[in-house]
Amino acid sequence: MFCFQFMWNGVIGPIIPLLPDSHPREQPSPVTSSFAVLQFSEQLRCSLALSGAKMLTHMHRYTANSDPLQRLSGGGGGGGTKQKLVVSVRKKPSFFTARKTKNIFWGIEVPDSLTWQGWCLGKEFTKHLILRNVCLKPQKLKFRPPTTRFFNTVFPQPIILSPGMSITLPIIFCPLEKKEYEDSVLFEKAEGEFSVPLVAKLPHLDLLFQESIQLPECAVYDSTEASFTMYNDGELLTCFSWEVPPSFCILPSRGMLDPGEECTMKVIFQPEMAQVHNISAICSFGDTPEQKAIQLKAVAKYPHLLVNVPGDSCEDARLRNFRDVLCFGAVAAGSTVEKYVDVFNVSVVSAPFRIERAKEVVLRDRVFSCDTTQNIAPARGKSVIPVRFSPHTVGVKSVDYFTVLPAGSSTHSVLKVTGSCKGPEISFQHPVVYFSCINLGEYLVQPLEMTNNSDVPAYYQFNIDCKQSVFSFDRPVGVLDGMSTTTLKVTFQPTYPIIFYRRVVCLVHHQDPLFIDLIGTCHSETMNPNILRLSDITRYKTHMARGLTFFPPDILGTMLKEGKLLVDETGALTLPPEMLDDKPPEEYPALEPMVEYFHDGVSSDLTVFPPHVSLSIKEYDFGCCAKLQEVQPLPFCVTNHTKGKITVIWTNKPHSPFQVLPEICDIPPLKTMAFHVTFKPSLLNSMYAAELEGFAFYKVLRNFNNIEEPITMCPSWDLAISLRGHTFQPGRQHFIPKYDLDCHKVFPPVSPNITTYRSMLLSNVGSTAISFSLSREKCPSILVKPNCGYIAPGAHQIVLLSTCPVETSIQQHILSMQFNFWPSFTQELHLQSSAEPLVLLLEGDGCLYFKPTYVGSSSSRTFTIKNCTRLPMLFRWKIQQSDKNLLSVQPAEGTILPNEALAQTWTFTPSEQIKYLLRSWVIVWREQEILEDSTPKTAHYILRVIGEGSQGTLTGQKEQVAVGNILVGSTQSCEFAFFNNGACCLKYVLSVEQLITGPCDPEEVASDSLAIELDHYKGTIPARGKIFVRGIIRPTRQLHYIWTIYYAISTPKAANPLGEKQPLCQVTATGVYPSICITDACGTGSASGISKLFLWRLFSLEALNQYLEVDPTPQELTFRVPTRHSTRLIPPVYTPVMLDFNFGAAPVRSVPSVVVLMLQNNGGIPVSWAFLFPSDQRIEMEYWAESTEFDPSELHQMRIQDNQLFAISPKAGKLLPGQEQAIHLSYRHDFIGTDRLPVLLKISHGREILLNFIGVTLQMECRYIHFTSTKHMFTPIAIGTYDPPKQIYELYNGGATTAMYEIQVDALMKVQEENYQHGVFVCLNPRGEIGPGLTAHTEWIFSPLEAKMYSVEVPIHILEGDSALITFQGIGFDPHVMGESAQFDKVVCAATTPGSAKLTVPGLTVYLSHPRICFGNIPVYSKCSRLFFLNNASENEAIVFSWHTGTSNSMVVMDIIPETGVVQAGESVSFVLTLYAGEIPCFYNIDLICEIFTQHPLDQYEKELQEWEAEKARQAVEFTITEKDLDTQNNLKQFPVGASNLASAKLSATHPVIRKYKTLPPIRNIHVPNPPASRSQRKLTRNKDASRLWVKPEPPKPFLMHLGVTARSHSTDDYLVNFPNDLTQHFLFRQLKKTTIRRNTLSRSRSRSRSRSRSRSKSESPSMMALASCTEQEAQLVTDMLSTVIKGLLEESQFQEAVIRSLAEPTPYFCQFWSEESAKQKHSPGGTSTTPTSPEFSPKCRAEDEDAGGVQERSPTETSEAQESLSVIIRKEQFREQKETIIRLPAFSNLTEMVLENTIRNVLVEASRGEVVLTARPRIIALPTVFSQKTISPIAPMHKPSLLHPTTAPLTCASRENKDSEGQRHIILPP
Repeated sequence: MFCFQFMWNGVIGPIIPLLPDSHPREQPSPVTSSFAVLQFSEQLRCSLALSGAKMLTHMHRYTANSDPLQRLSGGGGGGGTKQKLVVSVRKKPSFFTARKTKNIFWGIEVPDSLTWQGWCLGKEFTKHLILRNVCLKPQKLKFRPPTTRFFNTVFPQPIILSPGMSITLPIIFCPLEKKEYEDSVLFEKAEGEFSVPLVAKLPHLDLLFQESIQLPECAVYDSTEASFTMYNDGELLTCFSWEVPPSFCILPSRGMLDPGEECTMKVIFQPEMAQVHNISAICSFGDTPEQKAIQLKAVAKYPHLLVNVPGDSCEDARLRNFRDVLCFGAVAAGSTVEKYVDVFNVSVVSAPFRIERAKEVVLRDRVFSCDTTQNIAPARGKSVIPVRFSPHTVGVKSVDYFTVLPAGSSTHSVLKVTGSCKGPEISFQHPVVYFSCINLGEYLVQPLEMTNNSDVPAYYQFNIDCKQSVFSFDRPVGVLDGMSTTTLKVTFQPTYPIIFYRRVVCLVHHQDPLFIDLIGTCHSETMNPNILRLSDITRYKTHMARGLTFFPPDILGTMLKEGKLLVDETGALTLPPEMLDDKPPEEYPALEPMVEYFHDGVSSDLTVFPPHVSLSIKEYDFGCCAKLQEVQPLPFCVTNHTKGKITVIWTNKPHSPFQVLPEICDIPPLKTMAFHVTFKPSLLNSMYAAELEGFAFYKVLRNFNNIEEPITMCPSWDLAISLRGHTFQPGRQHFIPKYDLDCHKVFPPVSPNITTYRSMLLSNVGSTAISFSLSREKCPSILVKPNCGYIAPGAHQIVLLSTCPVETSIQQHILSMQFNFWPSFTQELHLQSSAEPLVLLLEGDGCLYFKPTYVGSSSSRTFTIKNCTRLPMLFRWKIQQSDKNLLSVQPAEGTILPNEALAQTWTFTPSEQIKYLLRSWVIVWREQEILEDSTPKTAHYILRVIGEGSQGTLTGQKEQVAVGNILVGSTQSCEFAFFNNGACCLKYVLSVEQLITGPCDPEEVASDSLAIELDHYKGTIPARGKIFVRGIIRPTRQLHYIWTIYYAISTPKAANPLGEKQPLCQVTATGVYPSICITDACGTGSASGISKLFLWRLFSLEALNQYLEVDPTPQELTFRVPTRHSTRLIPPVYTPVMLDFNFGAAPVRSVPSVVVLMLQNNGGIPVSWAFLFPSDQRIEMEYWAESTEFDPSELHQMRIQDNQLFAISPKAGKLLPGQEQAIHLSYRHDFIGTDRLPVLLKISHGREILLNFIGVTLQMECRYIHFTSTKHMFTPIAIGTYDPPKQIYELYNGGATTAMYEIQVDALMKVQEENYQHGVFVCLNPRGEIGPGLTAHTEWIFSPLEAKMYSVEVPIHILEGDSALITFQGIGFDPHVMGESAQFDKVVCAATTPGSAKLTVPGLTVYLSHPRICFGNIPVYSKCSRLFFLNNASENEAIVFSWHTGTSNSMVVMDIIPETGVVQAGESVSFVLTLYAGEIPCFYNIDLICEIFTQHPLDQYEKELQEWEAEKARQAVEFTITEKDLDTQNNLKQFPVGASNLASAKLSATHPVIRKYKTLPPIRNIHVPNPPASRSQRKLTRNKDASRLWVKPEPPKPFLMHLGVTARSHSTDDYLVNFPNDLTQHFLFRQLKKTTIRRNTLSRSRSRSRSRSRSRSKSESPSMMALASCTEQEAQLVTDMLSTVIKGLLEESQFQEAVIRSLAEPTPYFCQFWSEESAKQKHSPGGTSTTPTSPEFSPKCRAEDEDAGGVQERSPTETSEAQESLSVIIRKEQFREQKETIIRLPAFSNLTEMVLENTIRNVLVEASRGEVVLTARPRIIALPTVFSQKTISPIAPMHKPSLLHPTTAPLTCASRENKDSEGQRHIILPP
């Protein structure tokens, strides 16, 4: 630190000119070594950097007097309260804030700028601009001085800086005005220019602090705080003040900051509302106030506190309206128990809270206490609160409530605390100690067992002076521990031979006193009284209650003898009944211990029974007896209240200072005898106390002979006098008492005029005895017993207090207790008592409101009553008899503990829809009182009950709830919303009825359990409320379920407890299994030649789809999802369904057979499917568990799976409803033979089908016909069919070579012989050949004779191949017998064909709109056309197509327009397929192939072909003459043609040089056989051949698409019989009879001319083949000849004229017909007229003629036939006949059909492109009303538009006029 100070103070001087904020002073010369100064400044910067952090962290604390922040404006003097605020202010070093940045320009380092601050007018201020060369070469530069006159520098001169050197330029600033100045110094270098800005700034004000501050989350009415730093970035002393929005506070709110100073500002947030705060606080500073804002962000939330009692288990916690109950249980009186309560804070903010309890105006004995009145519960935490319970009154149950209130009291939580007070429970085993009889001079000891049945220690004291009595206890005072028993020794030592009986009181602290009877008898030699027994005591009490004890025994015996007394059943004496007035004799009552103890006639004026003997003095204080010999005796009297003479004997102990004289005395009846007590103390300064004992008894009892009747025996009465005194000399201090006093100041609560008691325990804890005396002068209403006494050291005295409060107000009692006979030792006891009134608090001021209630039901609510007194209170509710059916309360009666709030449940049951106002009252009384409605000791409180009866209904949010499809066996939940629009709550009962529909047995499904389960069936919905019922649906069948949910209103109080069921909503669902189907299939690779229909048969797709529609069996659901479950290589099969997936056959090493299946989810739920190979079903096992022995089938499957001969991609997937996915199945032809692999198609939770994958691989030269089955069933044919149709049996060649087949017809001939030489089975083409990968159709005719099944086994031989034996079967049926059930002829199209064609060929996004076209049943000679589209779904690739329409059936003529073409990307092209039915009925099953090429490979092929032709042309003129190669040209071989007809046609059009049927030779050198050459020659030849070889490019291989065409043709007679209404729907192509063979020939010729592939054209003519095989010279010769002939024709003038005349030939007449003739027109015979159209044929005639033809809509006006000439009639008839003749011509019908076909095609094509909307409604235009026909010329309607004006015909045809009944016209325009 000292080093730093030295550097700061000593070094700062020389470097001041380098600092930007230095003060003006004398500057050194610029010639001085600036480099040394720069080095020193760098050293200083490093030193400051090391110690800067420590300096910046140094903080100063300021008080209100010294802190510059407290220099408020105008606040310097006195006045106002000074507040001290400690803030952190620190000085920020100037070098830290003004640190410069450097720039480098071409190796020259200069400062970013030079800034002048703190300048003033009239002075110069200099700063230095330092330039340094930081590169490794010398730098040369020039500079230009500042342009303004306020900045000056040295004269400009060139500057040369060596590497590492620097130079300083002084810049002098001379301000003239107080404003800001700007200038610059420009430096020039060879590389460019740069400048250093010069800026002079004025002093400014600026305070820097952060833009926003986020305060912690805070609870409402709580506070939180955060701090931020504010820095004075200006050059002036700045005053600031803050304007803060509500809920925020910033301290200090105002102040001042020196330049460079900063202070810490404190932000305090104290919200009053729960919300997000995002507000600004404005800071104003400066003389012209500038403002800056800081964004204060805070979040305030409401706290939520919950009270929890951990581990609480108390019976009193039954009251649910309180959140929590803390039960202390039974606690000992005078002790304190502490328990803890958790206050949980479930909110995210800390919550301060306070704990309050209700304020009571009446006297309340607080036994519960909580010292914690305020605390903070942390966020998401808890606060533990201690609660203490200190009871004082035994047997009292206490209840109190504590309320936990968070800050702001927004919510509250109530804690109920309960507890009871328990005390000791001392009891004696026997309440009597019987000593029987002993002799005088002896003593007897008897045990007394005393037990404490409580766990509270018991302080007890026997109220007897054992030193002065014949009875003594060994421990008369003591403490008995809880739950213990002790045995006391009671000693009986009589002094006179009499009977002794004394009832001794045992006082117990916090318990009622106990009484024990001591009985004994003493005999002497002269006196033997009757022995006093226990029965005598019992009879004595009865006699005392009956008033007989005041008579001596002898008198009672005489009265008994005389009959004046009787003996009752208990053995006691009683008066005769006549003297009792028929009342039962009195019995000794059961007295309360406190009453018996206090009501003795001495302590109080009350007594239970009148005394027999009384003393005039019971207690006496001798006072100070310092003069021992001058103590005066105490006289007192004993009064005899009996009718007999008694004897009084006092027990005088020899050692006692107190003696009674005379010791024995007889007292006559009703007389008084005087006695006196002497006090003879022996010691001074001592205290004396004693209780003298005496016994009084009838004198006749001194001898047993005087008692004749034992039942008249009477015990003695004990007499006791308490005496005390002291011998302290005057002026001598008495003993200082040391004691503990346990006495609660509040008496137990009682009702008015009821006595209450309280015990007080006074313990002597000193070493000297204590004498006490209680004075009642200030409170005579309190009884104290004993009121004086003597306590030995270590002993205690129990004092009982009694009072009887009359008023309910608090009574104050003051007892004076003096100790040791000294006034200074006096203590005042302040006691309180009050009588508790009957006060009951009703909730809501005695009003109870019920919400509207449904009639017949009931509503309940809680009503609280509170006992506001300290005594338990009994209550009983009274409800009027008429209202008992409407109102009820639980509990109706009971007890409310003191200060307890009891929640009762009231139930209101309306019987009508009206409003009710009912009254009820509650009667309360005390537990000690007898309930009588007329007694004033009860209180009545009236309660007004207000309610309303209402009606209501339930409605569903949706009447129909469609859940949809649900997987069978699974569950799906749905939620129903039900509304109650009424004003009352409804108790509802829901029920569900189930209906199952679908293909099922109704009786079987009727026993099904309910498939829907509601989460609840009973409940209550509030008024105008909504409930949600969740149902779980679990269908068990694949059927349609309908559930109807009914509701019934529960009215338990009505006659019908459950109302009528009402429908609520209907739920529908369908149980489904996962369902998939195969919608399309196509083959590629080796299977590309297989037609779709044949592919469906190979893969049994029809059967597969049928099986997939069937419900799964239980065995198939063994594993609902794909699972590895088998340990064997061949897993077990759980499905009965097995199908073959036959991939066909192909040669070995050929491309794989790939079949693409379109899998579609045709169900309503998602489907998960998987193809499982045997290895996919096998559990992976450890190697040691694998079996090493495999059977042949397992080895076969292992070979297939290991080599992946069969592959599926993808093997598994999931499909949404309606979604499709293509699956690729492939079979690799790698091994020769037949491969079989069982593959399991597993649908999760659905079907399980075993697919037998079959593939055949052949040798390359093997001839093989693939038979899918050994049986074939022909279509059933009706017997008697005249011309049975031809049927097709397909043979597929799966080999690589052409296969020749031959069908042996010997078996057919045998069947023919068996059927009377009738050909039942006839094969029309039993021999033939099949190209590789192609399918041949063998034609069969099945013609049954009988209605039965025919079967024949026919061998089919394959040349050089395997033969097969195929069983052909056919069924003949009688249509007359089967009738309508014979549907074999009705449908021809098989259901196996897919309906969509979205399945594209792999690698090509092209698809057909219809993959299969079915023409159905057609007649022979019919022409049928269908329109379909080829769609190119690619986005950037055009395709080229070419159709092959050639068929092997000579009777089938097919035509597709167009046959070739190009489809651009994203477009489609339409095709018209036309089928010309032959004259023979047959089944048509044709597979048309379309070759598809993509545009890019064709373009590439054309480019390569052009290059090849150019090279070929070059090689044609280039040759080498050698002797060895002279004959090479004669041996040139032709190239095989590999291009298709499409590619050839396109190349022919693009490159006309190439001949159509000319094949180019290969561009290579082919050597003829030569003599053997040497090795070098052969090597040289090979090299030359390799260099000259250039193979002709081959055209790309096309993609094949199949279009299946099916139809069945019938003879005309059969068609009319079977389909009489469908004949008019077909067009009969009449020219087909004569031109069938020609059309077939032309069709095949066109097909051959379009195809350039010889392998696919087997039947081309020899001329075509010769033309194609001609040489180049021959082709050139033919070309030259034809060109010469054509040139000559063009130059011939006659030929030109003939062409011109043919062009000018008039159009034939039949083309001008505009009318439309129906095919249903009546046919009539007639000849063809060649008469031309007559010029006299007028429009009128034409109109009449058209009217005759049926095309005229309105009839012409009738004209007179007499005016027509005969010639006109003849011409009309001729025209009509001519017209009919033309209509009957085949050419006309063909033309009409072609026009209609093209029209419909154009409309459909436009509709497919979106140009025409076929479903649009026609537009209707209303026209004005047509005028009457009378005003219109009759000739006008007859004129029709001329046929010569075709432009008017469309208008006539396009619009129609309709006329309604009112004459309104409407024009219907086509859309």
